[in-house]
Amino acid sequence: MQIGILMCGHVPEDYRQERGDLDQLFVALLQGRGFTFRTWSVVDMDFPSGADDADGWLITGSKHGVYDDLPFIAPLEELVRDIHAARRPLVGICFGHQIIAQALGGRVEKFQGGWNIGLQHYELDGKPVTLNAWHQDQIIELPNGAEVLGSNESCRYAMVRYGPETLSVQAHPEFDSAYLGTLIEARAGQVPEDKRAEATANLHAPTDREMLAEMLADTLRQKAPV
Repeated sequence: MQIGILMCGHVPEDYRQERGDLDQLFVALLQGRGFTFRTWSVVDMDFPSGADDADGWLITGSKHGVYDDLPFIAPLEELVRDIHAARRPLVGICFGHQIIAQALGGRVEKFQGGWNIGLQHYELDGKPVTLNAWHQDQIIELPNGAEVLGSNESCRYAMVRYGPETLSVQAHPEFDSAYLGTLIEARAGQVPEDKRAEATANLHAPTDREMLAEMLADTLRQKAPV
């Protein structure tokens, strides 16, 4: 089963030279689950011809905001709507989580409470889940038909499902401690010192990334109707 990765940003250059770009974080997260992968760097205006170019789709995070006036935003929203209408499996992470909501009629803004980075605790179907996060923007208004699966005090819509074929997550299950440490250093000028210090202190704490990987994989395995 081929998964099309819609890459909406790039990792810091030093990390990219050593371990590859943003798409490789997801290849590593989902490896061993029967998938092959093809990447389209949509942030650089490299788009597939349509929703049928892959069996399932994954939208990555990005340093950009979904409300930014950038060339790739509008065509990505259109592609999201086409994938969703075709009922192809679709998952979105962070920026991907937000662009799905915006494309389907929701609203995204900067969170007045500021940044959420590093270790975050959520409630998923009444159970505690721990994941790494990195965001200031978040969904503040859901599209019609969206179902909230997970949340916490600082992120009301942390995990959302749009029927069986579409799942999105605000946190970053693809972030391991090595990459999160790189990001803390590379984005030092953007995030308050106290937030960075707290994230650094919890850098090697265990997360439920494998459980989230399986949830994403289960969604991607959904069969589009013939």
